[in-house]
Amino acid sequence: MKRYIIAFALLLVGTLCARAQESSVIVSKYGSEPLKIGSVEEWEQVHRPVIMNFFEQEVYGLTPLRQVGITYEVVEEAQGALGGKAIRRQVAMHIDGMETPVYILMYIPANAKGPVPAFLGMNFKGNHQINPDEAIIPSPNAPVTKGEPLRGAASSRWPVEYVVESGYAVVTLNRDNVDPDFDDGFKNGPHPLFYTQGQTAPKANEWGTIGAWAWSLSRVMDYLQTDKDIDSNKVAVLGHSRLGKTALWAGAQDQRFAIVISNDSGCGGAALSNREVGESVEVINRSFPHWFCDNYNKYRNNESALFIDQQGLIALMAPRPVYVASATLDQWADPVGEYLSALYASPVYELYGLKGLVGPQPAPDSPVRSGHVGYHLRTGKHDINIYDWQQYVAFANMHFFGK
Repeated sequence: MKRYIIAFALLLVGTLCARAQESSVIVSKYGSEPLKIGSVEEWEQVHRPVIMNFFEQEVYGLTPLRQVGITYEVVEEAQGALGGKAIRRQVAMHIDGMETPVYILMYIPANAKGPVPAFLGMNFKGNHQINPDEAIIPSPNAPVTKGEPLRGAASSRWPVEYVVESGYAVVTLNRDNVDPDFDDGFKNGPHPLFYTQGQTAPKANEWGTIGAWAWSLSRVMDYLQTDKDIDSNKVAVLGHSRLGKTALWAGAQDQRFAIVISNDSGCGGAALSNREVGESVEVINRSFPHWFCDNYNKYRNNESALFIDQQGLIALMAPRPVYVASATLDQWADPVGEYLSALYASPVYELYGLKGLVGPQPAPDSPVRSGHVGYHLRTGKHDINIYDWQQYVAFANMHFFGK
């Protein structure tokens, strides 16, 4: 295994050197340190492609370049939702080859004078659980109790009224409606749609479930670019926990997302793996073997072999604004490691003349959001709540509207 990893690292270095011949860039393993890049040109032409290639080949897996047919159908729409505050729109995303459509739920400010910015994110337990609105179509594969959907059960994580009143649309879809969150041999999501003849599972360097979820966020973005009520140039993608990992990977691949937000994403998300604090690469691959590509297993109990750590993932968002959030009681996600990733990615933002993070991790409930790299450490447990959303809205207000 060690020989293979070294060979892969050398292959990456060889690729990097080939790209860098004209600029005489000297390249070595990045490790888990602050990124030191000479210029924007060097970053964009040399380092970014190689870092992206590492995450594609070794962590999340390659997303298929070939696309399948997708159509979008507005299946329900109503004015005056949320007590008159919003337009509710529900869109069925029909993916050729998948029997069940993926349902997109949207709440759009009712009195907007033009297209509005939006927050897009996946939910854990069904569209109908983000708000008690009885008109929400229950998400397929979502949990039920005694045959009835748990309407509004996750409303504390989705303060829809607050976001809409702040002038933003809320756009969400259910993770299990895209690809179930268990090891099903990749039979019930989009993976089989892209297999070559005779293939029955993703190759070692091909996408897992996080990759499929991220792919679906981009397919929702395709739709948002056609919706007259949405300013598709101002869409922030966000996620909590495993869906925070998903938001980061979606943002790294798809530069149409104007802001990328990670909430308590931990190992395989914003946290530095090489610290080996909280959840480890060993534990996450053993517990959730379907999330990443098979190649990621090479780094189980072997984090020091990583060609670059998660600060490279955060840097892939540059120069777009990125926000990382942690919680004091969420040591499993390693809040210090999450902060350090954002801090170590900040030099890339500085190349563009943009403000990153500096100094030690801020005190709890003292958000840092004045630059292009934002961060806060919220008091409390592994969760996303109104406090987190308030910081994200304020961060988006600054970058979208200068206020």
